[in-house]
This record gives sequence, structure tokens and C-alpha cells, in this order.
Amino acid sequence: MGASSLTREDAMTRAEQIRVEDCRVTVDLSGAREPGATTFGTEVTVRFTAEAGAETFIDFIHDTVSAVELNGESLDVDDVVEGSRIRLPELGTANELHVVGRALYSRSGEGMHRYVDPQDDSVYLDTQYEPADCRRVFPVFEQPDLKAVYYFTVITPPEWLAASNGDPTGQNTTDDCDVPGAVAHDFAPTQRISSYITTILAGPYARFTDEWSGTDPQGEAVTIPLTLYCRRALAEHMDTQELFMLTKQGLDFFPRLFAFAYPFGKYEQAFVPEYNLGAMENPGLVTFTEAYLFPSGATRAQLAGRANTLLHEMSHMWFGDLVTMRWWDDLWLKESFAEFMGAYASVHATEYTDAWVTFALARKEWAYRQDQLPTTHPIVADIPDLEAARQNFDGITYAKGASVLKQLVAFVGEEAFMDACRAYFRRFAFENTSLDDFLEVLDEASDHDVRAWAQQWLHTTGVPVLEVRLPGSVDDDAAAPGAHATHDGAGSGDPADPAAVDGTAAASATLTQRAASLRPHGLTVGRYTRDGDAVVTTARTEVRVPASDTPVPVTGLGDAPSSEAQDGASFLLVNDTDLTYCLAHPDPESLAAITRLVGAIEDPLARAVAHSQVWAAVRDARLSPREYVSMAARECGAERHAAILTTVLDHAGQALGEYVPYQYRTASRREFLEALRNALLAAEAGSGEQLVLARAFAREAARDGSYARQVQEWLGDEGTVAGLPLSSELRWSLLTALTATGHATVSELETEHAQDPTRDGRLGYTRAVAAIRSDRAKHEAWQRIVAGELSNDELSATISGFQLAAPAVLHRYESEYFAHFAEWWDTHSMEIATRMVRGLYPRAIEVRAASSDPKEHPVVRETHAWLDAHRDAPGALRRIIMELAADAERAVELQVACLSR
Repeated sequence: MGASSLTREDAMTRAEQIRVEDCRVTVDLSGAREPGATTFGTEVTVRFTAEAGAETFIDFIHDTVSAVELNGESLDVDDVVEGSRIRLPELGTANELHVVGRALYSRSGEGMHRYVDPQDDSVYLDTQYEPADCRRVFPVFEQPDLKAVYYFTVITPPEWLAASNGDPTGQNTTDDCDVPGAVAHDFAPTQRISSYITTILAGPYARFTDEWSGTDPQGEAVTIPLTLYCRRALAEHMDTQELFMLTKQGLDFFPRLFAFAYPFGKYEQAFVPEYNLGAMENPGLVTFTEAYLFPSGATRAQLAGRANTLLHEMSHMWFGDLVTMRWWDDLWLKESFAEFMGAYASVHATEYTDAWVTFALARKEWAYRQDQLPTTHPIVADIPDLEAARQNFDGITYAKGASVLKQLVAFVGEEAFMDACRAYFRRFAFENTSLDDFLEVLDEASDHDVRAWAQQWLHTTGVPVLEVRLPGSVDDDAAAPGAHATHDGAGSGDPADPAAVDGTAAASATLTQRAASLRPHGLTVGRYTRDGDAVVTTARTEVRVPASDTPVPVTGLGDAPSSEAQDGASFLLVNDTDLTYCLAHPDPESLAAITRLVGAIEDPLARAVAHSQVWAAVRDARLSPREYVSMAARECGAERHAAILTTVLDHAGQALGEYVPYQYRTASRREFLEALRNALLAAEAGSGEQLVLARAFAREAARDGSYARQVQEWLGDEGTVAGLPLSSELRWSLLTALTATGHATVSELETEHAQDPTRDGRLGYTRAVAAIRSDRAKHEAWQRIVAGELSNDELSATISGFQLAAPAVLHRYESEYFAHFAEWWDTHSMEIATRMVRGLYPRAIEVRAASSDPKEHPVVRETHAWLDAHRDAPGALRRIIMELAADAERAVELQVACLSR
């Protein structure tokens, strides 16, 4: 059944009318093991106060509703059930609502997800609700500011375990369920929390236990039980020592940092299949995608990413769970903070002290891209309804918000920022807040004008651009009043230059902020010079850029070669410590030097920032995508930081697939493949870098069959490639490369699948079959996709394989796409529809001539025609299509620019 999208106005009205006391929930999962099970029983009793005589509603996306009783009176189900709402008339001042019904199991990852393990047919259940899918499991007042105390009873088959937010309090056999003889698991009441962070886990999960012992901020001894869960098939890959250690490090760190004890009792973490998110911060029971368990091996970057996510979710226990935004406009109050805190805690509490490196290159790229789309929005967003809320879990809310918080810390000082956080938790514990509430405590903790700062950074859109000019290329006397640079001598050992501090020294360069997005910045600029085989910083200066487009002198870096005399061995790197959120545009000579020398920059954070600027130059048509691919080919054998290597290779793959003109792609891809192959064979056997290289090689080999014989030889070897174990994931990636290029058969895939019944094997087989190079295979894959019977991960695997085809093949499906994607949106859940609409969008963008008009490319034109003709389409769908249109137009523009060079 369809679900109405709760509006902000509806939520405000309901919050004014009622206050929820508690909610007692029983879900009957006893029949979940039955083949083809689609529904489960759910029963709720809610106590709440209200204005006498008021009328409101409770939310429930259901299969059936069999009983509704309000204050002891049975209501006519046909009369009060209206779609996904149950109308509640004539309320008293104190009310008790009892609802009995059946809800639907999910295969989309929304609500109560039911997964059947292909290895042993075991059934596993888990829930995911954010922002509003709790109503798919039980009737609930589904908005974040109607917090309640929750009591859960979960009925399961006898041998299953169950978990929820609260501590288990007991279990007993019951016949009052779908399958008599099942076990009812009872859980202690929660704290007052929002509905979207309640959770249920049930199934034959493997379970591992430990405990954290320490003292709370008041010095009292505390013991917190710790538990890890995963499917039985993955139990051998649960690296409990690492995960428990990270959990304990977080529990050591955050309560001290925030001066507020962990407030939710036990700390459990479950790794679950087919999860739509990286993780979810359910208090007492955090859920993660099981992709974080790495049965096929992991690089240090993957391990660091998992640690970051674990700490991100733990910080939510304070930012989001203890103190929760009132409405989704202020989603940033939890996600931006958690994104920042994940990296901050990684650096300060774990061995992954380079977390800001990954943030500077990979995470901020997500923000830069999102902020350049026509659908960009302020960090504090306008969220009129739940559909809009679901779309705002994006690069703005996460990565831009965290980047801006990093700049805020530089602006007010780290201790003032943390003092504000501490006051925020003390003042608003278990309540709901808005931006004004946080600014209130920040005002008290800081001497700076934080409200002006918030207006400039949180309520505006667009990426600030700082253009760098060397002496001789701009008016050197131009400087913004009050703008200055201060020299800290970083990397040079020289004392601070007094002339640099007062701005009277000769400028090494000037920074000019584009007028379209003026913000104040505190940042650093470093001078980098080649020293033998390395590029090192010889000086660094702090620069304050006001919200103005007047050029700001950069002083204190010593003599700089003019733009006419640059020797290519020295360059300036703007924002080299990554304090602010901006795109830096070096002058052309500096950009050439950075592109040539980036791999030799000694400091990983500066190297990441430099790589980010090189990639931004590609996306802004200041650097040829072919040159970027050549740079990646040149550097891939030398880069030792797994996160940098992974991101650069991913960017090179995107450049090859979208930005390099079609007539140049074969030559560029073969140059790239040859470099990857050679680097892979030369890398340390079994190293993380070798694994990154092998994955990139397999991905690109699926687009070019010239290395098929090499791939076949590797698959026929003794289970390794140059000492790298051929895991299930990697074997299937290489097999897909063969099928996509016409060098493997269905029978070969079936033989491999019979030997690998794991989840990775099943998804690998699904993708490889969809990638088969034949018209029939593509037609069958398309039919499986649009039939709507695949689970979320099966759908994505099929779409990924389908898209591995020559442009001429994919062009045949473009008219089908434009004719039906709006129908998919109407007939599928948002998660499934989003994967279909985004995944099947025509990406075979080809430009044949430098004179091509981007807006006249058939895909761009057809997309804009649909947008023009469907202005009343759902806002979330229009947003996705607008973003896809912008991506397609950029691809055309960059191909045209490349052809014009």
C-alpha cells in the first residue's frame, strides 16, 4: 500500500496536540521461516496526553488492521483507517490506544527486512527506519519530536535470538502467535527516544560478547556490556578483537570529551545483510552493513573507514539520540556533527590517525559535487515533508556540514566548540532542538559572532572558489581592508616574519574569492618544493579571507617565482591543512606543476588536498580528463596510501567512463590498464595496495577485452595473482570482466556459482549474468530489473551488470527508460525506485564533434523535456532527474572541451 508523506505542518500540529508517554510493542515473527512469508503480526498499546476533544492520527503502513481501540472503545476499522494513517477522533486528556494488525516484510531494506541466506536457507531479520519507516513495522507517531519510552516484545522461533534497544529481561514460550511454541523475548524500557532509532533484530545470528569497564565523567565505576552479531556464515570473518577494541576506545573517548556519560546501558552492534546504509545509530543496538566484515580481504583504507563509521555512530548516541533535531530541517545537527566526530575521534582515540586524509579527498568530493548540482540546498535545509527528508541524506548534510564544522572549530577554537557541545547535552538531554538552540550555547562559549557565521555558512548554497594569482598576473596592490596573512613557519624552521603578520611583506600570491559564493575563511597556504624525489613544504602561512571578492595578499612564504618565470619545481597549495570548505583554482602554471608532482608530496594530507584540486580541475574543464587518466596511470604504482590510491583510481574510472570522448577512450583505457597490471604485479604480495590495484584492473577490464587472456591465466592459477589471494569478490569481478567482453560462457558462471554459494557468490553471479555480451542477456536482465521482484542488493547487482555494454546496445533502452521511470517511482518503494531511476539512467554519453551543443545531446534534451512536461511530478523524483540531467550535461561539456583542446 502507498504511504502518505507527512508534512512539516502536519508534524507541528500533531506535536502541539499530543505528548507521548510510552509505547508497548509486540511483533510476532514466529512464522518468518516459512517459505515465502510476507507478513507478520504487530500489536501496539500507546499512552499519550492530548488536548481534550482534539483529533489526530497515528501512522501505520500495513497489510491489514484488525482492531483499533481508543480509551476502551472499539473504533470501526473501515471508518478510521485511511491509507497509511489511522484517524483518532475525540481524544481525551489522557489516552490509551490499542492497535492490532499485520505488517509486511521488506526486501528493500525499509522497515522489517527479511533475508534468506543462500548458503543454508536461514532467515535473518533486521530493521531500518530512518527517516520514517518505523511505521512499516508497528503503528507509531512517526516524527522525531514525539519521543516516547518503548517496551518491546519480540516473538521468534524457539532457537532464534532476538535483540532490541533495551536490555533483555526474560523470555517464555507462547502459543499466542502465528506458530505455537514460539518464544517471546521481553526487553527493558528504553529512554525517551524518537521512533526512527528504535530497532529489532531476530534470527539465528552468531553472537560475541565482551564488556567495557571504566569510570563515568563523575568518577563513578561503570561497566557496559558489549555484543557483536552477524550471520552464522560470516562468523569466522567477525574480527572481534578489532571491533571490540574500537568500541572500547570510543567509550573511553566520547564520555570524557562530552563530559556526559553514555546514556543507553548496553552497547550492541549488528552486521546485517542487504543494508541500505553504512550504519544506523539505534541506541543500545547499532546496525551496520555486513560489507564491513570483509570476507574477501580489506585494505587499511577499508578498515579505517569502518572505524570511522563505528565512531560516527557512537557519537550519535549524544548527537541525535540523546539530543534530537525537532524536524528534518535540522538533520545536520546530528549528521554533520557525527561526520565530523567520526574523523575527529579516529585521529584522537585510535590508530587511524590519518582520518582527515580520507575526508579531504573522498568525503569532501561528495560535498563538492552535490553543492554544484542545481538541487543543492543550505546545510540547514527546507524540508517540507518526509519525501524531501529522505533525499537530504546527501553530501551537503554529511560532508559539507562536517567541513563547515571543521571551519567553525578553526573560527571559534577547539575548546570553545567542545564547551558548547558539553553545554548542549546538559541543557537539552532527551529533548529536541533546532539550530537556534545550538547557537545559544555556542554564543555562550565563544567570543565570536557565531550567528553571523551561521548565516554565512549554514543558510547559503554553493562551493566557495578561491582563485590563486601569482605576482605579475594580477594587481599586486589590491588587498581587502583588514585582510591579512600570518606566518607560522611550518616546515621551514624559520621564525615568524613580523612583516608577514602585518601584511606589509611582498605577496607570494593573491587569493580572490568569486562573488557568487562569498564566505569568510580561515585557512593555510603552503609553499611546496621538490627536494630530491620528494615534494616538501618549506613554509606555511595562515590567511584570513573575508566574505569579499577583493584580492587578499598571501605573505610570509618567501620569494616566489612570477607566473612568467615559474620553474615547475615549486608551487603554492591553498588550504593545504584542509581547514576550510572551498575549491582552490591554482593559476595554470601551478596547476600543471601540481598535476606533475602531486604523487611526490610527502605529507599525505597535503597530497590528498592536491589530488582534490587536480580532480576539481578536471570537472571544471581546466584540465583534460585524458591527462588525469595519464596522471593516475603514472602514479598508481607509487602511491602507498590506500585511501588516496582508491579514490584516484575511482576518479580515473569515472573520467574514462564519462568525460573522455568516446573516440579516445580505448587508447586511454589501455594505457591505464597496462599501468594497473604492471603496478599490480610489482606491488608487495598480498598488500592492501595490490588489492586496490586488482579491483581497479578488473573494473576497467570489463570495458576492454584486450586483457582477457591475462584474466583467464590469473583465474586458472593456484588461487592467487602475483601473491594476492583470489577471494570470492575478486574472482567474480574478473569473471564479470570476461563475460562483459565475450570471453566466458553461462556454463562457466554456473560452475563457479556452484562452488561459491556465499552471498558474495550469489551477487557476483547475478552481476556476471547480467553483464553477458549478448542482446538476449541484456533483454533478460532488463526484464528482471523492471519486474520488481529483486531484493535491493540483487537489483543493484543486476543493474551494474546490465550497464556493462557497448553504447550502441544501451542506446536501445533509452526510450524504454524515459517512457517508464515515472511509473517505477509510483509502483515501488522509494529505495527500490531510486535504485532503478538512478541506476538505469542512460550513461552512454557520446560526443562526436567539438562543436556539439551540450543541451542538444539526445539524453540531455530528453531529460529536460521530461522535466518541463512534468512540473507536478513528486519533488523527490524531480530532484533525482535534475541531478542526473546535470551529470549528463557536465559529461557532454567535458567531452566537448576535451575535443576542443
